[in-house]
Amino acid sequence: MRVSGSTVLLTGASGGIGHAIANAIADRGGRLIVTGRRGDVLDELIAKYGGRAIVVDLADREDVERLANEAGDVDILIANAALPASGTLDSFTVNEIDRALDVNLRAPMMLARKFAPAMVNNGRGHLLFVSSLIGKFPSATAPVYCAAKFGLRGFSGAIRTDLRGTGVGVSVVFPGIIRDAGMFADAKVDVPSGVGTRSPQDVARGVLRAIEKNRGEVVVAPVAQRLLATLGAVSPRAVAAVSRRVGADAMTLEVAEGQRDKR
Repeated sequence: MRVSGSTVLLTGASGGIGHAIANAIADRGGRLIVTGRRGDVLDELIAKYGGRAIVVDLADREDVERLANEAGDVDILIANAALPASGTLDSFTVNEIDRALDVNLRAPMMLARKFAPAMVNNGRGHLLFVSSLIGKFPSATAPVYCAAKFGLRGFSGAIRTDLRGTGVGVSVVFPGIIRDAGMFADAKVDVPSGVGTRSPQDVARGVLRAIEKNRGEVVVAPVAQRLLATLGAVSPRAVAAVSRRVGADAMTLEVAEGQRDKR
C-alpha cells in the first residue's frame, strides 16, 4: 500500500510515539488526519505537517462514532491510541477497566468496522493496529493491558484473513520497551541495563514497513525481547520465571504506579 497521496487517520497523535508516526507519514507524502484529547498539541502537528485535527476521547463511545463520521474517506487507519492499563486486577475500578478496554481494544475495532467496507469497495486500503510486545506473551501485574493487547493481535489476524484478496491489508505492530516516549518514559521508570530499548522513530519505521509491505506482524524490539516473546508463545511459565529473575515484574509494577493517575 502506498502512503504517498493516501489519507491517513492516526489516533493517539498527541503522544511521543504518535508524533514520530505523524512525521513518518508526512515525510512519505500522506495526508494526515490526527486525533487525540489534547487540541493544542494536535494544532502544533497540523501547523507542522498539514492535514486536519479532530479532538476526541476514545473512552467516550459517542466520540468514537463522531470521529468515524467526521473523518470521512480514509485510505489508511493507524490505531495507535492507548490508555495506561498496567497494574494488578484488584488495583482497577470497574470504570477504569471499562475505559482501558474501550480505548485500547473497542475503539480500534469500531473504527475498522467503519472504514473497512469503503476500502474493500475501492480495492485498496490498510488497517494497522499498534499493540505491545506483551500482546504476544502474558506479563505479570498487567492483566488488563495484556487482555487488550492480546485482543488486538487476535482481531488483526482474524480480519486479515477475512479481507484476504480484497486489496485491503491488515497489520499489527508490537513495540517492546520504547525510550523517550510511551509508558516507561511517562512513568519515569529506569530500564535495567542490558535490557535494551527502541526509539519512537523505530516504531514509526515499523509502522511504515507494515503498511507498505503488508506485513501481518511487525515486532519493534531488541533481539533479547524478541526471543522472550517467541519463548512466551511456547512456554509462558518459563517466561514468567525469567521475568521474575530479571526484575521485570517489579518494573511493571513501578510503571503502573507511575501511570495510575492517567487511567
